Amino acid sequence: MNLILLGAPGAGKGTVSKSLVEKKQMVQISTGDILRNEIKNGSSLGIQAKKYIDAGDLVPDELILGIVESRLNEDDCKNGFILDGFPRTVSQAEGLKKMLIKNSFKIRAAADISVPEEILIQRLSSRRTCSNVSCQAIYNVISKPPKTDNKCDLCGSELIQRSDETEDAIRHRLEIYTEKTAPLISFYSQTGEYVKINGNQDIDSVVNEVLNVIK
Repeated sequence: MNLILLGAPGAGKGTVSKSLVEKKQMVQISTGDILRNEIKNGSSLGIQAKKYIDAGDLVPDELILGIVESRLNEDDCKNGFILDGFPRTVSQAEGLKKMLIKNSFKIRAAADISVPEEILIQRLSSRRTCSNVSCQAIYNVISKPPKTDNKCDLCGSELIQRSDETEDAIRHRLEIYTEKTAPLISFYSQTGEYVKINGNQDIDSVVNEVLNVIK
């Protein structure tokens, strides 16, 4: 069983993916992680991608799709994979559809974890990250506060708010999501693969909704 997981920043895609990996032995696939690994391993695709990244340019869709295709054909994806936050645009979705057909992959659903905007802003703006680069533990001052104010439970370092998690930055990220990524809802509705998941509930309930979709 293979799944595309959609949702705005802060919707909980990563948390849901990790739970599905544990429960169903599916493989979580993030294009960001793939890019970093390809570059680290010095593959031909990684070398090409690094040229764009070093120049401050976006990695072209064709190259991203090539990297995803290479990853999906690895042995650990045979039991099922989760495309976490990919595709990001309709053009990527169109390319992905062709690539999946070419490789005889079937997608069970494009599950959209839907959360109201104000809740997303509250979630993201409440995040704090350990300033120790070798730790980077993540907390939430509302739902997962540290035992000592502004101190990491694991290493005692100061907690910081990332620059992209201030309220202004979050609203900008959500505007970009609405402009570039939300049209995927229409795309996958037309293919019959779109399923809306209520993301404004406890994480176990969200995971169970997704599990019902892929059963």
